[in-house]
Amino acid sequence: MTTSPPHNPSSGDPSDASSLAAAALEAPARVWRSLVARLPPLPDSSSFLAAVSDLQRRYIGIRRPRRRRRSALPLPLRPAAAHSARIAGEMPKAFAILDDVVQHTLTNLHSIHKSLLFWQAKAEGTNSQKVYFMIFERGPRAFVDATYQTLTRLGSNGRPVQYILHSASDMVSTKLAALTSMQHCLAAFLAEIHSEVDKCREGLTENSDKSLHTLFIVLNTTFSKLEVSLRNAGEGQDELFTHDGSSYELFGKLPEVDVESSEWTEALATDGTSLVYQNLQKLDSFLSSQLSSHKRPNRLTMYWLPYTCGAVGLSVCSLWLLRHSSLMGSPDIDNWVRDAKESVAGFWDEHVEKPIISIREELFETFKQRDKGVMENQEVQLTEDSLRRMLVAFCEQTEGRKLPEDLSVQAMLETLTKRYEKELIHPIQNLFSGELARAMLIQIQKLKLDLESGLLEMDQILRANAINLAVLAALPAFGLSLLLLVLLRTWIQRDHGAEGRGNIARCQRRLLLVDVERRLMEFQHYRDNGMEEEARCKFGLVLYTLDRLCKAVESHAKETDEWLSLREDIFDLAKLDMGTPDKMIVVSRLKWMYNCLLPFSSSRLPRL
Repeated sequence: MTTSPPHNPSSGDPSDASSLAAAALEAPARVWRSLVARLPPLPDSSSFLAAVSDLQRRYIGIRRPRRRRRSALPLPLRPAAAHSARIAGEMPKAFAILDDVVQHTLTNLHSIHKSLLFWQAKAEGTNSQKVYFMIFERGPRAFVDATYQTLTRLGSNGRPVQYILHSASDMVSTKLAALTSMQHCLAAFLAEIHSEVDKCREGLTENSDKSLHTLFIVLNTTFSKLEVSLRNAGEGQDELFTHDGSSYELFGKLPEVDVESSEWTEALATDGTSLVYQNLQKLDSFLSSQLSSHKRPNRLTMYWLPYTCGAVGLSVCSLWLLRHSSLMGSPDIDNWVRDAKESVAGFWDEHVEKPIISIREELFETFKQRDKGVMENQEVQLTEDSLRRMLVAFCEQTEGRKLPEDLSVQAMLETLTKRYEKELIHPIQNLFSGELARAMLIQIQKLKLDLESGLLEMDQILRANAINLAVLAALPAFGLSLLLLVLLRTWIQRDHGAEGRGNIARCQRRLLLVDVERRLMEFQHYRDNGMEEEARCKFGLVLYTLDRLCKAVESHAKETDEWLSLREDIFDLAKLDMGTPDKMIVVSRLKWMYNCLLPFSSSRLPRL
């Protein structure tokens, strides 16, 4: 009776092996799917933001934003009445309201601009940077989703990297499109405000009631055009520009009652002013709700993984310290603290305090003993007197006569030299019976005198330069201190964007000027081709860039007394009645006439 051999899994049906491999790959995916299912679902962002905005309006009321960008560019109000009102301090209410409207718009444009720069940098990044961003820099929920999608793609023999890159491209392009549409709407709104103010400048500079009436007409026109542009930009993207998908009126209509009529009252003017700020609040809330899903992630979201690892490490260290603390009955931490204090005290005593005291005592001892040198005048004088007596005795004995008292040492040395040369004719005989040994001893005494005289002169030189040598010895410490001060100053005064003081800030200010020039050329191009809407948008971007440039150069231009002239040139670029060729001449003058806008390498070039 034959029996079948046992079944070997490794040699079975290939379809069974593939099914086993697929099941093995599907197991991690099931784990991640169950983990995602256990996470609490996030509420709908639009409804949540709408509820928060409603609560804010109900309980907090209408208030201006806490953060305000300081004004830079003025409104196009140039008549003498406006200047006299500014000088007298009696600014019409319309000026303050218009300034608030412009600054709200510039603040929102700045937020959109920063988000645009961030997403443009992500769009131009490498594939590895895009994958890292999609997995690790969008928060823990996105990390779990991306990991689940990666495992799912691996289980189905897909390409997870290509899928992540495709998702990143779609997300970035969507955000860039939405942010660009919002930027165009706000830029056109800003240009429209300047255009309407320029048309109605006479009415805005009259008395308070007439200026408010003119202001309400101007703002009704500009807010209605802004709402139309927002609706046009939201076609096909209703989730970006509406809360619930239904059509509604975004801005309230301001009263346009004639000042001379009986319907115009102080209460009506107050209600109209309040409605202006309500419209601004609605605009801010509306843009905030849109930017909440398209703005750049905050620092906590982007660096959640390092922060999480740091928090886990800190928790582990805290538990470990608690285990060794006195709270758990362990004296380890107290012993470690005691040993650390002893080590620090010993290091301070051996390597800091004692060396400093030793150097101080040695330095002061050196200056105290400045009068005491290596060789003293008395010692040299004794050696010189001894040499003279020896020479006198030798010369009198060899010549057999009394020498005069005023005979110089040099003359006696000549006599000694002649006698020495004569004795050297028979050195051996004269060494024992002649004067050769005595002449040699006298010459040794002369060498001793010369050596002591040289030491005395060297000692005098050292005494005269004692302070110089002390300063020279302190130069290394002074140089190290100066280097530390320079590094500290560089760290304190590091570049803060275009308003900083470094070379990077100077380059950013010149890039702002380049943006102004490019947008002026685009503005003229669209105007020549009859594209008024695009031209208005580009002029609004020109105003926004000029506002940033004005803020960036103000402090630097005031230091060099160039601010008054530079400000007038920047204001000229914002004028509506100046032609583009004249503005390009002003831009060229800004590039090469003002120190704060010169390139770093050409800061010493002669002024044109």
